[in-house]
Amino acid sequence: MKGRWNPFNRRRTEFEEEIELHLRMAAEDWTDRGKSAEEARRLAIQETGNVDLIRDVTRETWGYLWVERLAQDLKHSLRQLRNSPGFASAVMGTLALGLGASAAMFSVVDRVLLRPLPFQDPHTLLQIVEAGSKGASWGTPFVDLQQWRLRSHALRDIAFHQESGAGRPGFLEGSSGTTQVIAPQLSGNLLPILGVHPALGRGFREDPASGAVVAEDARTILLGDAVWRAVYGADPAILGKVVRLSGQAYTVIGVMPRGFAFPYGAPKPLVWTPIVLGNADRIRSSDESPTYQVLGRLRTGASLQSAQAELAAIQADVAKGYTDPYEREEVKFVQLRRYGETLVNADLRKSLLALLGASSLLWLIACVNVTSLMLARAIVRQREIATRGALGASLWRILQHLLIEGLVLSIGASLLGIGLSVLTLKGFAYALMSQFHIQTSMIPNLRVMVALLGLTIASALISCLWPAILAARAAIEPALRQGNGQAGHSRGQHRARVLLVTLEVAMSLTLLVGCGLLLRTIYALRHVPLGFRTDHVIVANMSIPAYKYADQDIERALYQPVLERVQSLPGVQSAALMTEVPLGKTFQMIFTFALEGHSAADLRRRDMRAQFRAVSPSMQKVFGFRMLQGRFFDRRDTPTTTPVVVVNRAFVRSYEGEDNVDPAKILGKTLLTFDKKRKAEVIGVLDDEHQVSVAEQSQPEIEVCLPQITPDSILYQGAVNMAMDLAVSTERDPTAVIADMRAIMQAAAPELASSSFTTMDQVVEDSFGSQQLVARLLEIFGAVALLLCVSGIYGLLAFLVTQRTREVAVRIALGAQRSQVIWLVMEQAVWLLLVGAAAGSLLAYLSSRVLQTLLYGVSLHDPWTLGAVTVVLVSGGLAAAYFPARKAARVDPLQALRSE
Repeated sequence: MKGRWNPFNRRRTEFEEEIELHLRMAAEDWTDRGKSAEEARRLAIQETGNVDLIRDVTRETWGYLWVERLAQDLKHSLRQLRNSPGFASAVMGTLALGLGASAAMFSVVDRVLLRPLPFQDPHTLLQIVEAGSKGASWGTPFVDLQQWRLRSHALRDIAFHQESGAGRPGFLEGSSGTTQVIAPQLSGNLLPILGVHPALGRGFREDPASGAVVAEDARTILLGDAVWRAVYGADPAILGKVVRLSGQAYTVIGVMPRGFAFPYGAPKPLVWTPIVLGNADRIRSSDESPTYQVLGRLRTGASLQSAQAELAAIQADVAKGYTDPYEREEVKFVQLRRYGETLVNADLRKSLLALLGASSLLWLIACVNVTSLMLARAIVRQREIATRGALGASLWRILQHLLIEGLVLSIGASLLGIGLSVLTLKGFAYALMSQFHIQTSMIPNLRVMVALLGLTIASALISCLWPAILAARAAIEPALRQGNGQAGHSRGQHRARVLLVTLEVAMSLTLLVGCGLLLRTIYALRHVPLGFRTDHVIVANMSIPAYKYADQDIERALYQPVLERVQSLPGVQSAALMTEVPLGKTFQMIFTFALEGHSAADLRRRDMRAQFRAVSPSMQKVFGFRMLQGRFFDRRDTPTTTPVVVVNRAFVRSYEGEDNVDPAKILGKTLLTFDKKRKAEVIGVLDDEHQVSVAEQSQPEIEVCLPQITPDSILYQGAVNMAMDLAVSTERDPTAVIADMRAIMQAAAPELASSSFTTMDQVVEDSFGSQQLVARLLEIFGAVALLLCVSGIYGLLAFLVTQRTREVAVRIALGAQRSQVIWLVMEQAVWLLLVGAAAGSLLAYLSSRVLQTLLYGVSLHDPWTLGAVTVVLVSGGLAAAYFPARKAARVDPLQALRSE
């Protein structure tokens, strides 16, 4: 049968034909001299020499012989693994756990921290903010950033942008309906600074004097690729058409490339409108001047430090332009940071790196476990390896064969690991979205695959190199002479396995301590008194098309009817509207108040700030807040009555400047101006509750009565016309209530159909932040590490019992009790666990600082956590050791000695 074409076989065939031709020609010469054909053949071979040696020497000169040997080793390794499916499954499954965890965590780190921004030279992009004694400011007025633009030499250019509608969502009207979008405003030079150009059409035309846009582009818009495809069907003729954004007409001038997002990582579809400078931009006024976020691009050859020093000198002159001493104090400094570093806060960055370190530790534990398995397999196969050596195989040849076998196992494990990483990322999709704003599924990209390939090779080297060297360097003669099960089980190999298992115990304890600290943190967070109820409370974050109610009172035209219909639903106990539910993350307002009896200067020196909420009177029924003094809002508080407010205990403490102050002292005082004629009076004091985070103390808070805020109030635009949450307390299944609520909202305004729904229990869970995500992942890593550690102890002791069967049989034959045999095995486990636990405690002590920012309610070196984790690990190890010990105690001495 004709075989498949193979260059190695062809070269061998040609070589064999050449040797045969040479022998035939030599034989013919002897035949011509009168020898018989048989004698001539013999003399030709004798004259040529050792044909087999010639074959070997000649093949050594071929340049690709190593490839042929590699292929042979690969085939042999696959046969070996096929004949040992249990061993192959154990190794690949163990390595897959470590590789899968590492691949999943590296995928997240790559997406959040390592993936380069889709801008030109992202490392030269800088964020620039003004700062003072109380930290960085919210934004920079144009007159200040214009000074930076005109006077800076270290920066090539400076651009600026403003968030969507000063915080409001935008609504883009299309043929299929209204789509909620984010609509940042950009200066004309921002896209050139980013080094990005529209894929279709053009960008905003820049005014060279200001960096903003020319007047002709004031009503133009750029569409994001996702919006262009979803809303307008990827219409190539979209350029020049007029679209409506939040009721305003804009002309489409361009479509941005696919994947472009600015601000980077925005959670919703994007469109961009230009910044048009007005008269208010020409003055410095904290009350009237718009403020912007500023980006700069470093000039070639300039450094971040030189730009910082230069702008600091410029800012000293800028600050002199402020006539108000307080405002001048708040803009004394300027801060520069690379734009990429501003996208992830320090705590999340530390959380990610901690998870990456934990997954790497789990990978090392898996590698150590596999190394122990490979050592055991090398001992079992030592007769085979010795036979190879006796037949002339070199040390490197044997090493190559064993390493190829390890690489095959590692590659199989990496394929399984990819599947495990994808499952892990899918299982934590919600947490990744809420914590890191990762909206799309994370399929491993080229960078992740390259990292996984590196880990695969490293896994093969770590887990196979040491066993391969020990096996290849073992003495040949004893291994060939011995035929029993103890052949080749040297003291050095036993010590190696003991060391590996001890190391495994130490690393497992380190992971388990981190897991224990995070679990205690979550337990502490769950038992923090929140100050309000969370059970059976549904929250709807309403997306408000405020532009449709520009000539109406939106509270009476939209909010109140929706609230009344929801309250009438079956099973609804109470419902309330508010600008932000406690611990919510959708819309927070912080007000600075001019308090009665305090001058503006006094107020600023004391930095009297408070969380602000506009709420309906039924809020207390929904959340069950406890009143310390006075009353909460009720039906008496109407648009025509005296405006009233409610504060909390933290507000009273901050207002009075004392820790133990009577809340009744603040009742009746006026705190807030509603309009030109009316000021609000304090009618009640709430007990403290957690508004921002469960881990943070209660902040000063002031609440105003929503029905009293009318369109002529100075609070209307900020409190009522921007965002609103609807909280509902119900006895029914939340799923059924949400469906009814969505129908009511859609009937009231089609745009409200896109409102998001959740429960207060979920809001509280989300407020735990990165602690929750890290704790859950460490639970998985810790459980896997414990499983690997226990299996390592079991494997070691089971192997030792098998190797020492004859010794155990002799002991029993000489009168040893079964309990003594059990203790003989258990004693080894005890020493392994104690030494490993001691090393692990030290390692945990040194590495626990990585979790310092994630802990709450538990000390960094908590002895109770360390003790509990050690007990769990030691108990699991002893349980694993008991089964080999019991097996040893059941050895029949007659049968064991007869088999020897």
